[in-house]
Amino acid sequence: MIWIPIIIGCGTAGIICFTWQQRQKQQVRQMLYSYGEHPSDELLFAPLSSLRRELKSLYEEKQELQAELDQWYRVIENAPFGYLRVDMDNQLILCNPKARQLLCLNRWQPGQIRLLLELVRSYELDQLIETTRSARTAQSQEWEFFPSHDAQTRAEGPNQPIHLRGSTIPLSRGDVAVFLENQEPIHILKRSQEKLLSDLTHELRTPLTAMRLLAETLEQRLTGLELKWAGQILKEINRLFYLVQDWLELSRLESHPHQVLSYQTFDLVQLINDAWETLTPLAQQKQVTRQYQGPDTLKMTADGDRLTQVFLNLFDNGIKYNPVGEAIFVTVSPPEVDSDFVTVEVIDQGVGFDPEDLPFVFERLYRGDQARTRPGDNTDLRQGSGLGLAIVQQIITAHGGTITARNHPKYRGAWLTFTLPLQLPNEDLDI
Repeated sequence: MIWIPIIIGCGTAGIICFTWQQRQKQQVRQMLYSYGEHPSDELLFAPLSSLRRELKSLYEEKQELQAELDQWYRVIENAPFGYLRVDMDNQLILCNPKARQLLCLNRWQPGQIRLLLELVRSYELDQLIETTRSARTAQSQEWEFFPSHDAQTRAEGPNQPIHLRGSTIPLSRGDVAVFLENQEPIHILKRSQEKLLSDLTHELRTPLTAMRLLAETLEQRLTGLELKWAGQILKEINRLFYLVQDWLELSRLESHPHQVLSYQTFDLVQLINDAWETLTPLAQQKQVTRQYQGPDTLKMTADGDRLTQVFLNLFDNGIKYNPVGEAIFVTVSPPEVDSDFVTVEVIDQGVGFDPEDLPFVFERLYRGDQARTRPGDNTDLRQGSGLGLAIVQQIITAHGGTITARNHPKYRGAWLTFTLPLQLPNEDLDI
C-alpha cells in the first residue's frame, strides 16, 4: 500500500510540470506574437536558451526599425517642404509644420485624425488626391490656394492667395502622400520682371516713334547708297517698334483681359476663312493649301479681332514652316454633350518642335531650336520676336480657354490645339 501515495505524488508532480510547460509555451507564443512572429511547434519545443536568443534578436531588430522610423519622422518634421498623409477615407493622419504653415492649419494638432475637407477648403488639392488614388500613379499640379477666412494670418496679410505646387505618391491601403512646395516667391519674381520689362517698353515707345518719323523723313530726301542705308535703319526701327507694341499688348492682356477684349457674336468658321484669305499671297508663294474639317457654320461670342490675330499667327507660322506644295490641316470640333467648349486644331507638315522646346514654346521671347527659326524673309517685320505664341496663349487664356503644343504623330509637324467657350459666363454677358 505504500506505493499508492508514491504513484499519486508522481502523477501529481507530472501534471504540475506539464501544466507549467504549457503555460511557458503560451507565454512564449504571446511574446512572439507581440513581435509580429507566428511561431511553429518546433520553435516552441526548442530549448529555452534558443528561445531567449530568438527573442533577443527580434527585440534588437524591432529597436532598430523603431529608431529608423523615428529618424524619418524627424526628417519629415524638419523638412523645408510640406508633407501630408491622407488615408483612404480622406482623413488627415499626418501633417508636418511646413504644411500646416502653407495651408494655415491652425485648427489641427499632431495626433488628431480629421477629414481633410474640414480643415482645408481646396478643390484642386482634393482632386489631386482623388486622381492619385484612382490612377495609382504619382501626380503633380500647381494652383492658387485661398485660405479660409478663419485661417491664421500670414506675414503678407490675411487671406492672401498663395501659389502652391503639389506632388503626390500613392501608398498602401489607399493612403496618399502629398508634398507641397511654395511657389509664391517664384511668381513674385516673375511679376517683378514682367513689370520691369513693361515699364521699359513704355519708355521705349516714345523715342522709337520719334526715330521712326525721322528715318521716314530722311528716306524721302536721300538717294543712292544713303537711301539704302536709311531703308535698313527704318526696317530695324520698325522691327523694334513692333516688338515693343507686342510686349505692351501681352502685358495688357495678362493684367486686364476684360478691359482689352471686346465681345461680339460671329461665325467662327467664317472668321477662320477670312484669316486664311488674308495670308493667301504668302500661301500661294509656297503653293501651300488648307484642308478644313468641321461644321459649315458655328456661332460664338468672343473678341473676333483677337481671335483673328490668333489664326493669323498660327497660319503664318504654318505656311512658313510647311514644305512647298503640302497642306495645312484645320479641324473644328463642336462642343460635346454637357460642354460649351469648341476645340480647334492647326497642324502643319514641317519639322515640328524640338521635344526639349515643347515645355517653353509659349514663354515670352523664347526662340527654341534653330530648325524652327523662320527663314530670312524681310517682308515680315514682326517675325522672330518670340512673342507670337505667347500672345496667342494669352488671348485664348483671356477668353477662358486653353492651348497645347505637340508634334503630330502622323504628319510630324507642329500640332496646336486650343479650346474656347462658345458663350460668355453669365456674369460677363454685360461686357
